[in-house]
Amino acid sequence: MAQTVIAGGGIGGLATALSLARRGHRVTVLERSDVFAEIGAGIQLGPNAFHALDLLGAGQAVRDRAVFIDELRFMDGTTSQKVVSMPLTDDYRRRFGNPYAVVHRGDLFQPLLTACQASEAIELVPGAAVERYEQNAGGVTVHTADGRTLTADALVGADGIRSAVRGQLLGDGDPRVSGHTIYRSVIPIEKVPEELRWNAVTLWAGPKWHFVHYMIGGGEYLNLAATRDDGAREAVAGRPAERDHVLGRFPGLGETARRLLELGEGWREWVLCDRDPVDNWTDGRVVLMGDAAHPMLQYAAQGACQALEDAVVLGDLLEDSTGDDIVQRLEKFNAERRERTGRAQLVAREMGTQLYHRAGEAAKERNEMLRSLTVDDLYAKVAWLHGARDFTRSGLDAPKEEHR
Repeated sequence: MAQTVIAGGGIGGLATALSLARRGHRVTVLERSDVFAEIGAGIQLGPNAFHALDLLGAGQAVRDRAVFIDELRFMDGTTSQKVVSMPLTDDYRRRFGNPYAVVHRGDLFQPLLTACQASEAIELVPGAAVERYEQNAGGVTVHTADGRTLTADALVGADGIRSAVRGQLLGDGDPRVSGHTIYRSVIPIEKVPEELRWNAVTLWAGPKWHFVHYMIGGGEYLNLAATRDDGAREAVAGRPAERDHVLGRFPGLGETARRLLELGEGWREWVLCDRDPVDNWTDGRVVLMGDAAHPMLQYAAQGACQALEDAVVLGDLLEDSTGDDIVQRLEKFNAERRERTGRAQLVAREMGTQLYHRAGEAAKERNEMLRSLTVDDLYAKVAWLHGARDFTRSGLDAPKEEHR
């Protein structure tokens, strides 16, 4: 039985552990934090994410806490007029085979963690930050920051955008700072006027800013995320932000959106980062996945979705693997995934600069372009992402679950 070490116990790392365990591997997950937990707020899951979750055996557990959205709604943030809406109900679900939903990050993370804890093939080790690795023809040895060593047949770097495994494998330095600052808040739904409790992911687009909100936690909370293209150059993660500061960052925001923004409390800020696509994620018995391989901005809502796909494909390719063929199978994983994930990285970046933040005449042209699109046009534009059921050979045989 092959032994695999995974660096990183986030969504991607746990999903990969499940996928490999289901394919006959023994897996050790090394997490730098003292506990396995997921921080953050809301996250959007397209049909491709649910397809992957079904293959991992966690689909229904995530559905049980998800909010199934009726539409994606694009609004002009200054005039408060609806520009375009993409329905996500019957026709959409029939076309793409699964629903579109939003969840709290913890409501995605916890089912994966619970499934890993229940697996005899998976060992979860907190407080173990992977620092470096070395390898030879017989295996790879992983060194942690506190002096521990583990030897395995393969190492998967799932340790995020500032991956230590990537640092050794590629040596390409720090992530690219986007210059966009995002402010996040989660509030109880009781604080939201009933007429504003829309079952939609709603985006208000304005000049060099946009504001997104949707319900999470089974409908118990409203997730608020407001982004400003402010040229920020310092990477910031989760720093508290004063309410008055946040409200002052979005001039011209229309009345309805302003009402929602003013409900926010306990704001925190992040400066968004990503990386350019790269061709190579492997070094012998070592491979990157998820944000360690292809970190992307949130504008296409595909970061977690692509990590879940990675997990399924990697498990599929490593089924029945032995020491002699692991290197070639990891290279095949790299080859199968890099074009799709690289495209998602670039599309997400372009959406943030060319779609959401336009001003003046450019914003009017954008609105006219979007209004000209039919529902079928909209579905066609997202089909390569949302409808992808062939990202893995086993994807054609996904178990069916009841879809709400």
